[in-house]
Amino acid sequence: MPAAWQAPAQIAAAPDISVTAVKAHLTQLQSIATANGGNRAHGRPGFLASINYVKGQLDAVGYTTVVQSFTYGGSTGYNLIADWPGGDVNDVLMTGAHLDSVTAGPGINDNGSGSAAILQSALAVAQTGFAPDRHLRFGWWGAEEQGLRGSTYYVNNLSAAARAQITGYLNFDMVGSPNPGYFVYDGDNSDNTGSGPGPAGSAEIEDVIEGYFAGIGVPTRGTDFDGRSDYGPFIAVGIPAGGTFTGAEGTKTSAQATLWGGTAGARFDPCYHASCDTSTNINDTALDRNSDAIAHTIWTLAAETATPGTQVWADGLETATGWTTDPDATDTATSGAWERGTPGATSSGVATQLAARTGGYDLVTGATAGSSAGANDVDGGITSVRSPAITLPSSGTLTLSFAYYLSHLSNSSSADYLRVRVAGSTTSTVLTVSGAASDRAASWATASVNISAFAGQSVRILVDAADASTASLVEAAIDDVVITQS
Repeated sequence: MPAAWQAPAQIAAAPDISVTAVKAHLTQLQSIATANGGNRAHGRPGFLASINYVKGQLDAVGYTTVVQSFTYGGSTGYNLIADWPGGDVNDVLMTGAHLDSVTAGPGINDNGSGSAAILQSALAVAQTGFAPDRHLRFGWWGAEEQGLRGSTYYVNNLSAAARAQITGYLNFDMVGSPNPGYFVYDGDNSDNTGSGPGPAGSAEIEDVIEGYFAGIGVPTRGTDFDGRSDYGPFIAVGIPAGGTFTGAEGTKTSAQATLWGGTAGARFDPCYHASCDTSTNINDTALDRNSDAIAHTIWTLAAETATPGTQVWADGLETATGWTTDPDATDTATSGAWERGTPGATSSGVATQLAARTGGYDLVTGATAGSSAGANDVDGGITSVRSPAITLPSSGTLTLSFAYYLSHLSNSSSADYLRVRVAGSTTSTVLTVSGAASDRAASWATASVNISAFAGQSVRILVDAADASTASLVEAAIDDVVITQS
């Protein structure tokens, strides 16, 4: 167990989640689909009816619920967010599942199963009077089937401070597949495949889930963070994540059939994204096991204290806080100087400048879009920007996190760069991204670095970007800067 997680002396045992109760929710979702054209898809009446059903269940037992609306594809979508009173609101454990179906069918396994299972766990919190140390939040996402639209909207519209409060996210998408596997998201990348590990803390979530299944004698296998479900926006901003999955359109191998039973050579869910994904398209044993695993994971992790701990300083750049040109730097750029601004989207075959990651403002090299992609990019050398002075505490683990991108066209080279440093009694480079002779589209990424060496000091964050190649197009941006102590 990572040292940043501190388990209490005793953890209340999770209740047994009634699979009958979970299936009763699935029956309601099936009835909603049947009454609304056979589906519960984004922009269709069956989805809003599904949101209202879940909301009514939660309101009745004391949750604080908010329906968040957004627009995608010309239709209004909805997320349902439910908070259980109590617990440390600076240490939120969030559990989520997408509630929408495809238009082809009612979506009872995909993803009524995950939605119903987390709903029953949320109701069990109220029924048992569970009072964990961490604050519990649940989310039912809209428009996942259109590309994670609801969960992305939710994460992108959190302030930097609110985002830092979410210290773990559990995702459950398809947990009752009729020819099931027992997959757990590979938080530590021990499988060494695909996209790599999740943010720090994801391995702990994986360990807890795997421990539950081991305890009931069910072997598990890893599944990659491949971006296909609603954990994607959370891990993109550095929030640890995990969850379970019983399989979709993939085919069960002979080895997997030996491990778990079922039919080799058949899909895990033969009705994936089809009209036959009805209430008969569920394996009760898989649904029961996964529902209990969800409750076990919530009860175990909610009784623990997680990173990142206390927020020391945060700047989402929505107000002017004193970022200025670094007086110790030698700026030579003739255009595209760093500024706090509302960036205009630009493109030259690939996107080179994006809207702010959250809110309306970020630090960006030449905010105005101009008449062409190269109108306000970095030209002529180096441009710098420096944060106001930040006083760091003298103890604990100090972590600096931020979002960034460097974009360029193929006329760039390794001489171009984005660099982030921390300056106190000494100066340390915490990020360098170099250019290359290829197109690199602007895409928000996140960095999280230990700056405990600066404990007790007054520091500044230094950011510079360089166009040092001949006739190259270079853009860069920074957003959501947070320092925490744990």
